[in-house]
Amino acid sequence: MDIKVIAFDADDTLWINEPYFRETETEFCQLMESYLPQHTAARELLQIEIRNLSLYGYGIKGFMLSMIETALTVSNNTIDISAVEKIIELGKALLARPVEVLDGVFDVLSALKDNYRLVVATKGDLLDQERKLRNSGILHFFHHVEVMSDKQEGDYRKLLKHLDITPDQFLMIGNSLKSDVLPVLAIGGHAIHIPFHITWEHEHVDVHIDNPNFRQVENILAILPLLYATLP
Repeated sequence: MDIKVIAFDADDTLWINEPYFRETETEFCQLMESYLPQHTAARELLQIEIRNLSLYGYGIKGFMLSMIETALTVSNNTIDISAVEKIIELGKALLARPVEVLDGVFDVLSALKDNYRLVVATKGDLLDQERKLRNSGILHFFHHVEVMSDKQEGDYRKLLKHLDITPDQFLMIGNSLKSDVLPVLAIGGHAIHIPFHITWEHEHVDVHIDNPNFRQVENILAILPLLYATLP
């Protein structure tokens, strides 16, 4: 490998994210119990979230708006305003959650920073992701931060053009096969998948990957033995 740039996904790769969304979703579904069973409310919320992605993009603010829309839909627009206020409070509490960096992240970034250009390539709300990076204590490791509206092949091509590298010089590391691995492999880049124990249902794909540019490891520290062999 002739890797020059290593990009890291942020949520559930560098720090914990999805478990907080699940906790908020559970509280929302409990709030909706007088209208629907919790599992049905969760399914309705997911459908509305996915439908709204093209309007709101990824992130907490879009999630909050989708919760409000779900509440109005399942209640046939009869839900009390106090419940809407509670949903807004849930969203604000999610935005205020402290950043919990995953084990091994500091060690890995410290080990790689002198040999590669390190980049954050993540989806989500710009302000929220910038806040997390500032509060994480790891921002100084990164040469560039890219908060992307989506992670399709075209989005990665634009990133590589900005970084002035070819696909074979790019390695993407993340927890989502759908967003962090498949589109990068499709354009000729390298990808390492680090599964996280909770993944948003919309990011699930059932696929077998047979590609020499692909690796899967159990945790972020396990990428170092793969990369040490490429160090000058």
